[in-house]
Amino acid sequence: MVTLKEKNTQISSFTGKLLRNRFGKGPESVNVSIGERGIAIHIRNFISPVEQFLLDKEEEQALRYTRELLMKSLLPELSAYLKTELALETEELYYDWGLHNASGMIVGLFDLHSEKSEPYRGQKSVHDHVIKVSGMVQKEPVHIDSWWLNPKTLIVVREGILIILEKELLDLGYENILKTTKRKMEKRFLNQEIGFTEVLNKTLSDIYVDWDFSRDRSVIAYTFQ
Repeated sequence: MVTLKEKNTQISSFTGKLLRNRFGKGPESVNVSIGERGIAIHIRNFISPVEQFLLDKEEEQALRYTRELLMKSLLPELSAYLKTELALETEELYYDWGLHNASGMIVGLFDLHSEKSEPYRGQKSVHDHVIKVSGMVQKEPVHIDSWWLNPKTLIVVREGILIILEKELLDLGYENILKTTKRKMEKRFLNQEIGFTEVLNKTLSDIYVDWDFSRDRSVIAYTFQ
């Protein structure tokens, strides 16, 4: 039987190779955490020379668009590997990049994520914070839940946050523009409203946000020092 440590190592190695094959350069490190409700793959120091050139030329939009295309082709292969090789079934995979520090996060949800999580100290503060920001950018979620995947990674899942205008934009084929705009806005507000970290007694390191528009679901991954 494959141990949890061996699974982590295998996923880290496979993800690094996938990224290297797609982008021409692999990340400095890939750290994997597997829990009962999901998996997080934290990628550090990952930017290719071409992408660095785009950033230097202030072409962030072109960089993000390129990564979106490559990740859409990469994620099904990662999902298939997790299922066939390690019996980890992730029907939903989310991802985001922190271009300011060349980091990234891929989050996969297992079936168990739909069951209500066990409460933890500060959970209400986290939920209040996310609900407030969601209401400012689009609308308050119909459902919200969160849990610690490891001592440094907090996962928040929101459902029912799309407004009618966003649904119309999606129908017109503006998914990439909508996602880029929402990311920029939400992360700005999420970074401003961080009083909940005092309740958790932790120092925030980074925030990653992604959406599955077809499910009207969003995942936020907070990482702490």
